[in-house]
Amino acid sequence: MPEYTPGPVVRKKGQLYDNPEKKVEKIKLVVDGREVEADKGMNVLEAARLAGVEIPSLCYLRHINEIGSCRVCLVEVEIKGTKTLQASCVYPVSEGLVVHTSSPRVRRVRKTMVELLLSDHHRECTTCIRNLNCELQNVADNLGIRNIKYTGEMKTLQVQNENSFIIRDYNKCIKCRRCEAICSKVQEVNVYSALNRGYDTVIAPAFMQDLSEVACITCGQCVIACPTASLTEKECVESVWEALEDPDKYVVVQTAPSIQVTLGEVFGFEVGTVVTGKLVAALRRLGFDKVFATDFTADLTIMEEAHELLERLGGHGKLPLLSSCSPGWVKFAEHFYPEFLENLSTCKSPHEMFGALTKTYFADKEGLDPKKIVVVAIMPCTAKKFEASRPEMGTGDFKDVDWVLTTRELARMIRQSGINFHDLPDEDYDTPMGISSGAGAIFGSTGGVIEAAVRTAYYLTSGREMDLLDYEELRGFSGLKEVWVELKGRKIKIAIAHGTGNARVMMDRLKAGEQFDYVEIMACPGGCVGGGGQPIFGTREHKEISLDYRHNRAEALDRIDFSKELRRAHENPAVKKIYDEFLGHPLSDMSRKLLHTYYTPRGKAPGLNLGGTKGSHAGHVKENMPPHDSQYMPRDEMAPKI
Repeated sequence: MPEYTPGPVVRKKGQLYDNPEKKVEKIKLVVDGREVEADKGMNVLEAARLAGVEIPSLCYLRHINEIGSCRVCLVEVEIKGTKTLQASCVYPVSEGLVVHTSSPRVRRVRKTMVELLLSDHHRECTTCIRNLNCELQNVADNLGIRNIKYTGEMKTLQVQNENSFIIRDYNKCIKCRRCEAICSKVQEVNVYSALNRGYDTVIAPAFMQDLSEVACITCGQCVIACPTASLTEKECVESVWEALEDPDKYVVVQTAPSIQVTLGEVFGFEVGTVVTGKLVAALRRLGFDKVFATDFTADLTIMEEAHELLERLGGHGKLPLLSSCSPGWVKFAEHFYPEFLENLSTCKSPHEMFGALTKTYFADKEGLDPKKIVVVAIMPCTAKKFEASRPEMGTGDFKDVDWVLTTRELARMIRQSGINFHDLPDEDYDTPMGISSGAGAIFGSTGGVIEAAVRTAYYLTSGREMDLLDYEELRGFSGLKEVWVELKGRKIKIAIAHGTGNARVMMDRLKAGEQFDYVEIMACPGGCVGGGGQPIFGTREHKEISLDYRHNRAEALDRIDFSKELRRAHENPAVKKIYDEFLGHPLSDMSRKLLHTYYTPRGKAPGLNLGGTKGSHAGHVKENMPPHDSQYMPRDEMAPKI
């Protein structure tokens, strides 16, 4: 399978950066005495890796960060009889080039470069969150570094820990600038830049502000890109353990669709392995009282959003309808495109819907006191941590979701408890909020939300099911996709973008006046399968930040979809039951109160304040609507008649 990068992915034609069908001129060079064939224009690092020669690197990300700043990838290149040291990640191959990747001089200089990095690095490795999964640690070990010869000044900078989603420890930054590159070139948010000069250089937001004070969209792609623990998720494992150990608490856990196909990677399973049954079994053994699937409320989201689409196509509300399942994308819109907040679907994301229903519908059915219920969400994304902290994400006096764990945090809990993940049996989710359709599963990859919603909207308007093969155009990993679909007796134009760099292109097209009816945007390249909370490949079996493994994960979600007896949200009996018993119908007053929300223009220099009481502005009802002069426009109170 060809390797695809997430960026700069786009763009105008929605084509992938790499085109495997493009014919490229081949050249031959000599690497460590062996003749090697490479593509013209390729750098020496890539050519050597294709030949099975591993050159260490720390700052390099293919097509994203090729700056030669760490100098760890130095090689000797013969030029006119003279051997010179060159950074292999920026040195292009040429016909007849002779390269030495492991000469005594190269080994000596590489070792010195890494020792210099370590001399100013806070090396509490045994207690570091990236221990055994740190690229700097692994490079140092591979080079046989046992002592640091260079001693002297070591910076001690304050750890930025003031937000709910990402911790920034400048004392572990090696100035590789990968966070800056992925934020500017892929996500096009431009949070990070180099401040100060020389030894005092730091890669940080303007004026060293916390990420909560700038236009950070909380997507966590910088965390995935970071080779050390300079950027990590805000861990809340201990808080979840405390809840599980409290006999007075009833702890419910929900798992996002993509967790089923990514958690196994941490325990040595191949990328794209479905581990749903073992995931459920592990959560039960950790002590959760109920194990449910966010896929259930993904189905519910489909019902609400499909009806909302039909309502807007009927003239009630602005078009295009913009999806709202990705909190990173929502925050991106709040910062950079506030004029389109009226276009955003008012649906909460599935995990927030789940939290609201757990503390109302489920609590009532089970006779539980909502004050004693703790909702834990296992999510692929650091942005979900921010989303759970939003003041409007609550019901009455309660937060919808109490704690959000990333895939990585759940893996740590499983290891802490001594569970042998490989030997676990396959178990099923609890009912009723564990029943889901294949449509709920595909929420985890780009294009899945819009495909699932169109499946249901088509049925609601025609009474017939569209052949699932008709949705092939909605799939794949092109940065931008555009498709015409027949709905409600007319052709509607829909679009899909993943990665906020691609989202920016789409939004600029909308600003320029292009007409669309429905647009799905995911903040992370590939969608949730590429989320900022997913496993990091920082071990010796290092993988580049690319779309190849995201593609494997997405294919696994498609397999879950195809294996399901229920393929469409409106077929889910548990969804039908919750409407009959509690919500009434899609877009009912109760649905609007519990399952819908509103948005806040934030500006490009927001100075965010993440405090406040949870739940005080919950839901989409008159008594807790934002002020009348807000840029948010209330939706029509009438449910669509279909």
